[in-house]
Amino acid sequence: MTPHLAPLSLPESDWEGWLGERCDAELGRAASLVEDLKQGGRDAESTLSLWNDVNLALSNAFAAASLLSNVHPDEAVRNRGERAEQAAHKLLTEIGLDRELFEVLDGVDPAALDEAARRVLSLALRDFRRAGVDQDDDVRARIRELSERETEVGQTFGKNIRDGVRTISVSPEQLDGLPTDYVEAHQPGEDGAVTITTEYPDYVPFMTFGRDRDARAALLHEFRNRAWPENDAVLKELLELRHEHARLLGYADWPSYDAEVKMIGKGSAIPEFIDRIADAAEAPGRRDMDVLLTRLRQDHPDVDAVDGRDASYYAEVIRRENFDVDAQEVRTYFDFTKVRAGLLAVTGRLFDIEYVEVDAPTWHEDVASYDVMRNGDRLGRIHLDLHPRAGKYSHAAQFDLVPGIRDRQLAEGVLVCNFSRGLMEHDHVVTLFHEFGHLVHHVLAGRHDWTRFSGVATEWDFVEAPSQMLEEWAWDADVLQTFATNADGEPIPAELVAKMRAANEFGKGYYARTQMFYAATSYHLHHQVPDDLTSAMKEMQAKYDLFGYVPDTHFHASFGHLHGYGSGYYTYMWSLVIAKDLFSAFDPDDLFDTEVAHRYRDRILAAGGSKDAADLVADFLGRPYNFDAFEAWLQR
Repeated sequence: MTPHLAPLSLPESDWEGWLGERCDAELGRAASLVEDLKQGGRDAESTLSLWNDVNLALSNAFAAASLLSNVHPDEAVRNRGERAEQAAHKLLTEIGLDRELFEVLDGVDPAALDEAARRVLSLALRDFRRAGVDQDDDVRARIRELSERETEVGQTFGKNIRDGVRTISVSPEQLDGLPTDYVEAHQPGEDGAVTITTEYPDYVPFMTFGRDRDARAALLHEFRNRAWPENDAVLKELLELRHEHARLLGYADWPSYDAEVKMIGKGSAIPEFIDRIADAAEAPGRRDMDVLLTRLRQDHPDVDAVDGRDASYYAEVIRRENFDVDAQEVRTYFDFTKVRAGLLAVTGRLFDIEYVEVDAPTWHEDVASYDVMRNGDRLGRIHLDLHPRAGKYSHAAQFDLVPGIRDRQLAEGVLVCNFSRGLMEHDHVVTLFHEFGHLVHHVLAGRHDWTRFSGVATEWDFVEAPSQMLEEWAWDADVLQTFATNADGEPIPAELVAKMRAANEFGKGYYARTQMFYAATSYHLHHQVPDDLTSAMKEMQAKYDLFGYVPDTHFHASFGHLHGYGSGYYTYMWSLVIAKDLFSAFDPDDLFDTEVAHRYRDRILAAGGSKDAADLVADFLGRPYNFDAFEAWLQR
């Protein structure tokens, strides 16, 4: 038990000063520890312990810098965070290229270490070699330049997306079909027009419920052109930097370098996986596209193809007409405040934890903070930052604030989303469960001795699997009825949830194909590094996506995952394959079964990065993972 560990002390004011001090101190500590390590003369255990301290200091700096550069309302603080990230990346690069340090670690006798320490040492030596420590001086100097520039360019790419909010103006009549609360929140301006932004709380309901096809087309056009044209040149430079980086290290291209440390193993396996999923999704995708087109032609007889403006709207029409599911009725059961409380209750029951709200300083008044407890023992602290604002990260993600280390520091994580303050779409409820899965993973895996194992520390193509599996609890009637109630306090009917599930199955084939378009774009832009990014993106869309290209748009410019995921966007679907397999161990009629839930908690989540992901899955399932559950789900 570690009740004595205190959460990180956050400031009441002067966040810029606090962030600078936090990051400078941790980076200074890391640099000093490296110099100590290079003196040598320690036994194996002491050497690895000091190396662990280096990684902990680096992780502390990266966590604070990355979070606040994406969420703080003050641009000066965000900029300070970006500078701290750059400094952290620079130090990380220097460490990875430090031959003296490498020789110290390479000289450690693995036989003198326990199994966990041997794993840490093995991973460290692998990372040194991948960093280029064994290259000649000229190559190492160039790698330093590339790494620093990659960080700067990647930050610019993300910043342009965050700041690239676009708008359209519509007449009040063009809000026809939208929910009452949406209409009330979008009043006409002095010119009589209503402004609709490309931010998700505006964009998603408009594309789902707005009856005006031309207005949907206009909003989609702006949405697909966010951060254009500025990010075209930025992305091209980032791709070129990564390609040169990989080639200098002896790899054919960036995907070959990147995939080496993932479950998939090699870059050439990525397009093979993409094609396997695309082929499996072809028939169900075409079947559902035919249904969309038939319904579209009832309203627009002359239309010969379904395009992006119609996808969400007519999928919703079909769910309403064919499956008797009206999303506007559904959303009346998902008041944000109730959903947030329900999420905490559900995950608390599932993982045998309790959330105690605390009054603590944060970077914005919207943020709610909770201590995560079990039997009086504080496991960690979470912060929920769930509503949009100017300058904030515009998607949904979990950010680390503090990596948890046994008896040293308490795990803290932050959930960053952009949801409505009122009624939520059920899709957003699912997203909230998904992202919360990362957060609870971070906290539950915060009791390791080794920084390398702390939190969501598995291979990158596994990290989504636990979160995708947790989505299943957002589709269960018994679970939803514990918190999904309408204004009269009536729980969502089980019959409605059954219809919602059936309706949700519609479109999974073309959804998978669209995901493979994204994955193929991610892979091929890095594999080919084409001169014309738009043309390359259009080629991938034509091959994989069942919806057509939107003329004069540039999706890649706002495809933010090209920064963080690089060539590896395939990982979302790879993880989903595993998530379906993981869920097969649960009894659908008893999702809170203690034995399986706690086995999953302990062998998958709490294990962090202490084993390879394939071994974690085998520990839980009692066998290696396979495609069976996923392919059965896709085909039914």
